[in-house]
Amino acid sequence: MDKIKEFFKKDQFAEYVGIELLEAGLGTAVARLEIKDRHLNGVGIVHGGAVFSLADLAFAVASNSHGTVALAINADISFLKAVSAGVLTARAWEVSRNSKLATYRIDVTEDGGDLVAVFQGTVYRKKEALPGLTDS
Repeated sequence: MDKIKEFFKKDQFAEYVGIELLEAGLGTAVARLEIKDRHLNGVGIVHGGAVFSLADLAFAVASNSHGTVALAINADISFLKAVSAGVLTARAWEVSRNSKLATYRIDVTEDGGDLVAVFQGTVYRKKEALPGLTDS
């Protein structure tokens, strides 16, 4: 899975936001975001776009981990708890997968383990191989 981690180092947006990919496995991923002042919205809590971006990177890594290009066709997030400091962690896992579609759930938690957001996404799985990876 080192190849998938290396591939996603090219994600300049995630790097710009400050998201770090910790783990990648077949159909799984773990990413983290250390909350900085730049991640806060006008009322002093983490901006929903920052939480979504964290979950979205974990989603992208998990869904592309099988070696074929997977592109989001739907994504939904529910924000459950407001946070303003600490570290957020996104854990993604595959719920279902066939030759064309796959669905993933991503839980975003805070330092104490409390659920901050739940993200669900579906991808279209193209036949095109992800550069440097093989399908499994």
